[in-house]
Amino acid sequence: MGKLPGSRELCLPSAAGIRSITLQTLGWLCRVLTITTTNPILCPVSSAAPVFLSLEMVSEVNVCVLGCTWCATTADRISIGQMTIDILPDDALIEIFSFYLVGASNHIEPWLPLVHVCRRWRSIVFASPRRLDVQVVYTTKRQVKVMLDTWPNLLIRILARGFMGLPWHNKNHDKLIAALGHTDRICQVQLNQFESYELERILPAMQKPFPALTSLAIAYRDILSPGATAVLPQAFLGGSTHWQQLRSCHLSDVEVPGIWELLLTANHLVTLSLWGLPHSMYTSPEGMATCLSTMPNLESLSIGFRSPQSLHDWPDQPNRLLPPFTPVVLPSLTEFKFQVMSEYIEDFVSRIDVPLLDKVDITFFDQPIFDTPRLRDFLAPFQQFKAHSRGGVVFWDSSSSIEFELEPGSLSLGVLSEGSGRGVSSMAQLCGSSLHLPSALKRLDIREGSPQVLGRRGEVENTRWLDLLRPFTGLKDLHLGKRLALHYALALQELSGERVTELLPALQNLFIQGLRSSGPTWEALGLFAAARQLSGLPVAVHSWDGQS
Repeated sequence: MGKLPGSRELCLPSAAGIRSITLQTLGWLCRVLTITTTNPILCPVSSAAPVFLSLEMVSEVNVCVLGCTWCATTADRISIGQMTIDILPDDALIEIFSFYLVGASNHIEPWLPLVHVCRRWRSIVFASPRRLDVQVVYTTKRQVKVMLDTWPNLLIRILARGFMGLPWHNKNHDKLIAALGHTDRICQVQLNQFESYELERILPAMQKPFPALTSLAIAYRDILSPGATAVLPQAFLGGSTHWQQLRSCHLSDVEVPGIWELLLTANHLVTLSLWGLPHSMYTSPEGMATCLSTMPNLESLSIGFRSPQSLHDWPDQPNRLLPPFTPVVLPSLTEFKFQVMSEYIEDFVSRIDVPLLDKVDITFFDQPIFDTPRLRDFLAPFQQFKAHSRGGVVFWDSSSSIEFELEPGSLSLGVLSEGSGRGVSSMAQLCGSSLHLPSALKRLDIREGSPQVLGRRGEVENTRWLDLLRPFTGLKDLHLGKRLALHYALALQELSGERVTELLPALQNLFIQGLRSSGPTWEALGLFAAARQLSGLPVAVHSWDGQS
């Protein structure tokens, strides 16, 4: 085969001790990979800057692939000439295909182009379905029978979204139910944003074993009753013995009777997400830790209760003494996300040991007092939650949700409140009680998540806006969003005497998004800057684009 139109030969640098092959083939295989011919080791690299792997001192062979033909470098062409891609062994091609598929994972069936190149590639792909994750994807746009007849031996992924009462929804339901009938081949089921009448038709088709199922995701939506949940039947997936093969489970606003007993058998789970849990699915921190102890492979955990009422069985004693116990070790867990009361998370983190934890996201329901010393001690040993000089506070949903996040986002703490003022004070308490690091932050960005986020001026007392700043005593740069700036400017201008330097004593720069040299924000900040100048701790005021 000759050189493909538009392809070009790469110029590879010469270096002693390097033996490499650089692949560039067929346009759609749009990554450059470097492998060794003696012991195939691959590394994804960009075509602009190839990366080579230094191995033992061997004679150099650099080969560029143009289309499906290998062209040797000048030094080797005398003895080698042209070589077809068939010189690569099957295991090397499998590695190349694997890297390609990782880069093309956003496509529904990324393996499909590979099997249309030649018979050998086709046989290699179908001989390694697990290694290359070869599965056929069902969507409602496909004809089930045609799809299954074309690929009779492949596992099936079902990806479906609620049909929102569209006139053809009954036909789509029938197609989906027909696809669910192939229980022995289905490895993934994803039902997203389905309403109650839709699930009533579909779920009976899932009251049987799915022996190949490893990934389950169901998200319920009820437009007329936003607080409602869908209830899965007792015989869902054929009963309790058929949850153990799951590797991924995502349920949102879905009630599963006896869920915690079912999960005791799911010891292959890598990802578990249960969000919008009603009171009927409540379990104690001790019960949750016991359940998770059976999941040695669990890497990601998300647990979100629907409301504080979901936790009303929880004791009222925020500082109750816990009996002696041995923490449950979760050896693979790298991230967890919770939406709970602070007392619940205080008890839970005391019961677990997570040596590989890298990311934490906790949203608290609002309460009069936040005191989380156990959470602070739990986070303290992890360097990734300390080695940060920048953080951010974001106001969401008309100030009913406020979030503090370290940047980059390894730690996020949020508060769900019923009003702006209450939420600001709660976030100030939370940052002071849950973290060892507020005084270490050098930059803090406080911004609004959407234009309609803040209420009217005066809805939040000025002192409450300042409360949010008090934990950050080492702050040098404060960045304020456009609409928040006026609230803070009016609060800062009221400081006088020693209060001017007691708040943010290390502050040097104040950045305001879209600052204009006139208006109430400018005037109020001018008074604050003048007071700081007189105190001997000047602050410079700058305009900010909201991005940098």
